[in-house]
Amino acid sequence: MLPKKISDEECRDNAEKNSADYNEEAFLHKAMRFAGVIGREALLKAFQLYYVMQKPELPAKVKTIIMGALAYLVLPVDVVPDLLPVVGYTDDVAVIAYALLQALPYMDDEVNAKAEQMVQKIFGEKKSL
Repeated sequence: MLPKKISDEECRDNAEKNSADYNEEAFLHKAMRFAGVIGREALLKAFQLYYVMQKPELPAKVKTIIMGALAYLVLPVDVVPDLLPVVGYTDDVAVIAYALLQALPYMDDEVNAKAEQMVQKIFGEKKSL
């Protein structure tokens, strides 16, 4: 079964609706527990959002979208259930991608480095020189 195509509007609506459900502890727990299933690249993007959200200059609207996207990632009920092999996280990735587009102007080298460092730690990778 192919996943349902998710529009930008649905991504925005899902992110904003779920922002009240954002819980930092739940996000970190799921990120570490399901890292292999989520995949390195998707997890890297989620951590980029996590770290950019901590920037004080981030507008409230963008922060709300990021919180909603990260909450959507950890919620057990999705448009496409996470338990489905391969396609289970496609809706999560779409919501994360939408949030990334909103956060892009606030991304910087520090955010990217922190996200990369966290993903390396989770996957047990050694830093390359």
